[in-house]
Amino acid sequence: MAVKDRDRFSTATRIKLLGEQTAARVYRSQTKRQARRSRLTGRAALLVLVLCTLVVALAYPIRQYVSQRADIAETERERDQASRRVEQLRDLKARWQDDAYAKQQIRQRLHYVMPGETGYIVIDPDAAKQSRADLGAADRPWYANVWDGVDKADAADQ
Repeated sequence: MAVKDRDRFSTATRIKLLGEQTAARVYRSQTKRQARRSRLTGRAALLVLVLCTLVVALAYPIRQYVSQRADIAETERERDQASRRVEQLRDLKARWQDDAYAKQQIRQRLHYVMPGETGYIVIDPDAAKQSRADLGAADRPWYANVWDGVDKADAADQ
């Protein structure tokens, strides 16, 4: 036992133990530094740089693509509206080709009557109170607008 105690307190044993402890501390500090350093390696930094470059490079084309898709959708909507309007106008043209429809519209819009018929215009009592000047051109019969135009032209010459 005395040999063990003597070895335990010998200088060589103490230096050896001190060296082992120091080596363990250095090893632990190196692994901590490596752990901190390994979080952002050169490869990771390059990857982040490449991803940021891709995002910046693709942002404008993607924005243009989305904008153009919206323009295409708007143009298609306008085209559909125009084609519906063309169909309506074709139907109207076909109706005007029919003589019965043309006569009906002429009688209704121009207040024409067939020979032997008597034409009447019913005036609303409230509308009769308004003067002729108060009525808009669209609210009056076409012939009233024609005669007003003739009267104005005649008054301008005098």
